[in-house]
Amino acid sequence: MQFSSFTFWPLIVLLGLCLGSFLNVVITRLPVMLMRQWRQEARAQLALEEETPPRFNLAQPRSMCPRCETPLRWHDNLPLIGWLKRHGRCAHCNGRISVQYPLIELAGGVLAISVALLYGPDWQALWVYAACLTLLALAAIDWRLQLLPDILTLPLLWAGLLYHWLFQPAFLGDAVIGAVLGYMSLWSVYWLFKLATGKEGMGFGDFKLLAALGAWLGWLALPLVLLFSAGLAAILGLAYQASTPQARGTPMPFGPFLALAGWIMLLAGDEALAVYLSIAS
Repeated sequence: MQFSSFTFWPLIVLLGLCLGSFLNVVITRLPVMLMRQWRQEARAQLALEEETPPRFNLAQPRSMCPRCETPLRWHDNLPLIGWLKRHGRCAHCNGRISVQYPLIELAGGVLAISVALLYGPDWQALWVYAACLTLLALAAIDWRLQLLPDILTLPLLWAGLLYHWLFQPAFLGDAVIGAVLGYMSLWSVYWLFKLATGKEGMGFGDFKLLAALGAWLGWLALPLVLLFSAGLAAILGLAYQASTPQARGTPMPFGPFLALAGWIMLLAGDEALAVYLSIAS
């Protein structure tokens, strides 16, 4: 993969913004697609008549205003530019368009630049960037709906093992152990908490996400991932509940904090792990 310095960075930024725009489609539509699928499966189990809803997938229908459902013009779909040009409002009904859209697009661009700076124009960079985008989609979906879909977490896990098999075969054993320990650690916490309180403290998607991070990062990185994610969740959770008293007792998704810790370790894991091991020793 060879690029001149003149074309490399504009291409990276453009690619990141466009993939961030596509990620918005995944974040908003994938949960609806899954809900429809689960509904159809439930109706089939109950021997109810099959429903035939309008076609709905990642490609159809066209992008539209979430309020008035007016299809967006092509220039309103341009990453960042479309939202900023309309000041975050629909051109037809003047309803507000969520700030999620430009933020995800911007995050896609920032992640692209970060991965390119660390890995350069290399095939490994594409794998790591795909993992970062998957974590971004999982974080956004879990934040909105407290849902970590298997259709994203399981491919992320297998992709981590395949990445090491292709590029770092000497690390594959650590990755396999990381996947197993990642799942079992949160699974154990889940059952200890449930036996002690009779309540569910987290969902099974969290186990699978930490297993995927273990596959990418190896078992040695798991304590740092848990330290980062639990610390961030505690700090932000306490701050949110202190500023919003009516939110006290409301469940808070853990997936976004696991994803954030995963980004830190994917992009700066060697340095963080070296500091951690030096302190631990």
